[in-house]
Amino acid sequence: MSYEILGAFMLATAVLAISPGPDNIFVMVQGMANGRKYGLATVAGLMSGCLIHTTLLAFGVSALIKQNDSLFFIIKLFGALYLLFLSYKVYKSDSKIDLSNQKTAPQGLWKLFQTGFLMNVLNPKVTIFFLAFFPGFLFSKTIDTVIQFYVLGFLFITVSSLIFGAIALLAATISDYIATHHNAGRYLKWTQILVFVGIAGYLLLSDK
Repeated sequence: MSYEILGAFMLATAVLAISPGPDNIFVMVQGMANGRKYGLATVAGLMSGCLIHTTLLAFGVSALIKQNDSLFFIIKLFGALYLLFLSYKVYKSDSKIDLSNQKTAPQGLWKLFQTGFLMNVLNPKVTIFFLAFFPGFLFSKTIDTVIQFYVLGFLFITVSSLIFGAIALLAATISDYIATHHNAGRYLKWTQILVFVGIAGYLLLSDK
């Protein structure tokens, strides 16, 4: 069991959770507009959706690996290429973080939980991202693959929940910082690109 791989996975997850995206920006806006507990309800919904993707990945990919070891290389190759594609999309995107066009209509806690859950579960990009991201971080040759995927899933949810929760609690402060530090988006943009490229390179070079 490799704790170094798990540590690298958690670090990469943290950087990606901090980087601006539709999910954490939605959490921030809800926290600013409706209050902290509404932002936290959104986080709970988003993270609950991750359990669905983790389950699909754990049983689907594990079955493929058991059928044919060579399929694992194909999965990792797909993952590396997809992450490089994501890095290119981030490179071409505007580094400015725009919060002005987000919807802030008041919603109840349960409604925001449902919204976060459905945003995650019904987004095929999340499934593809999990497929690209997780397989390269399998950390043991003896532990069942399904268990390993669930461990990675729970680590992903834990790290992302802590960061998204902090965003919900500090929404107003973070928004003010973004408004007064115009280079923040640029730094986060290039950090995200480096993480995507780094993970892609790791997937291609690792022998697992």
